[in-house]
Amino acid sequence: MAKKLDAKEVELYLLENTNFFLSRESLVSELSFKHDAEGATSLLEMQVRKLRDEQSRLMDMLSGFVSTGKENEELFFKSKNLTLSLIASNDFEEVKKTVESFFEKNFEVDSCFLEALSDHELKELESKTGLDMSKNAIHMGPLSKEKMDAFFSSESVKSAVISVMKLKEGFALLKMGSHEQTKYLGDGDTTFIEYIRDIIVKVLESKEA
Repeated sequence: MAKKLDAKEVELYLLENTNFFLSRESLVSELSFKHDAEGATSLLEMQVRKLRDEQSRLMDMLSGFVSTGKENEELFFKSKNLTLSLIASNDFEEVKKTVESFFEKNFEVDSCFLEALSDHELKELESKTGLDMSKNAIHMGPLSKEKMDAFFSSESVKSAVISVMKLKEGFALLKMGSHEQTKYLGDGDTTFIEYIRDIIVKVLESKEA
């Protein structure tokens, strides 16, 4: 005599074989699910709800992706325009003016300076701030009043991005400051700053050649 399955065994089997009904669709129409006016939820309703939740989640992801894509596209065109303007610059002063105007206009930067420094001046700044000022160093985030004063000579700047550039002759320092303490955080992505830094270096080196 065949052993009679109990409900628990059936439940465990279906949990281990979730595709069971895919090849037995005719069985689904014969199944009964609890569904009454007291608010009990049928299996069909739960599946529909799950699908709606998944669709909503995917739409949110897609919207986020599209939004990010638009932001990246906008950043690309801004960077392209900056690059073309820098190439057209004749000397350091024109490069300086172009870079400072670009960040102040496009990124709501409260203070932006591109300045040339000698090796001695850079070492003095490193000693005064205690920050690494070696080639290609980037510092981002809220800094102490003493450090902000050393870089910007202003107490109104609360957060900054400092990028060191090595040139053929001496160094250049790109400094961006904000009056908002949370504008630039220490764990921020530096990829864009690195790109701008490399473009500036290449352009300035071509002017020095």
